[in-house]
Amino acid sequence: MILFPAIDLKAGQAVRLQQGDMARATVFNTDPAAQAASFASAGARWLHVVDLDGAFAGRPANAAAVEAILRAVDIPVQLGGGIRSLAPIEAWLGKGIARVILGTVAVRDPALVKEAARRFPGRVVVGIDARDGRVAVEGWADRSELETIELARRFEDAGVAAIVFTDIERDGLLKGINVAATAELARAVSVPVIASGGLAGMADLHALKAAGVPGIAGVIAGRALYDGRLDLAEALACFDGETI
Repeated sequence: MILFPAIDLKAGQAVRLQQGDMARATVFNTDPAAQAASFASAGARWLHVVDLDGAFAGRPANAAAVEAILRAVDIPVQLGGGIRSLAPIEAWLGKGIARVILGTVAVRDPALVKEAARRFPGRVVVGIDARDGRVAVEGWADRSELETIELARRFEDAGVAAIVFTDIERDGLLKGINVAATAELARAVSVPVIASGGLAGMADLHALKAAGVPGIAGVIAGRALYDGRLDLAEALACFDGETI
């Protein structure tokens, strides 16, 4: 299992939201590149970066901050937020992003996601953000009538690298990962699932491992790291030697 430290970008700064609400943002670092370098120097093997402004605008909005992060680290970075056509997908992959995360477009235009996965094998991730079992889109501002597992199964044979599953109701609130829903999704599809939303501490990591579901490939850590509730070195050691 892989631990992904998260850097969420708003107005060029590293922030954390509560339940995806842009009005409930806490700034944790005004220098996202320095934050990225700190995570990398502590031993992180991946970074998870989200362009929050881009997610709401429908187009990349924090390019300078993302590019600074890429210059600051030599570990792979996966990026989501406002990437909704082939042009930015190709542009970001060309600039050194290891994997792009496609969320809203997975609902609005699944054919585009499948085309991107075909053109860029192993470099496309589907982001599924759910509220009460239904998929949310447009930076979580709108909720569709599509169920989480239903959407995931649409990409079963598309060649996507992974699915990032976020429980919006827990995100940024330190309520704990929704292990049951993550495990249910991981059992329902063959695509590796990365858990996100609400991680509060080591107990969540142990719970994910204890679930015993091979399809759970990783977990994203955000506020718990910034608040000091989760020690990155200890968390990384929990998954030492494990790969996906």
